[in-house]
Amino acid sequence: MTLTAFTRRSEAAASTGTAEPAGPDGHGANPPASPRRSTRDADGLAVASFVLGLIGLLVMNILLGPAAIVMALVALARSTARRGRALLGLALGIADLVVLAFLVTGNGVVAWNFGG
Repeated sequence: MTLTAFTRRSEAAASTGTAEPAGPDGHGANPPASPRRSTRDADGLAVASFVLGLIGLLVMNILLGPAAIVMALVALARSTARRGRALLGLALGIADLVVLAFLVTGNGVVAWNFGG
């Protein structure tokens, strides 16, 4: 519970003359609402996964591909509202690693360039 919410509850209880019963965790009767923050964080992870996967197709796919995959899986595990974007981030992260694999087998090194 934030300090502001605690202050408001204390003032409200003092003005009405009633005390709010404590729940099992020592807070008020109503526990703080954390699912909204969790889904908002998951939505941010889904968008970040998509962006990193997209950028990873062009540069630094050895780092951005796995990062996009991990972020997409975490967003899906937290049941994001942007499920499609998380799935696209997952697909783009896998595509980053596939592109890297083709380029490494073709060049023989973990570096590539656009020139001939």
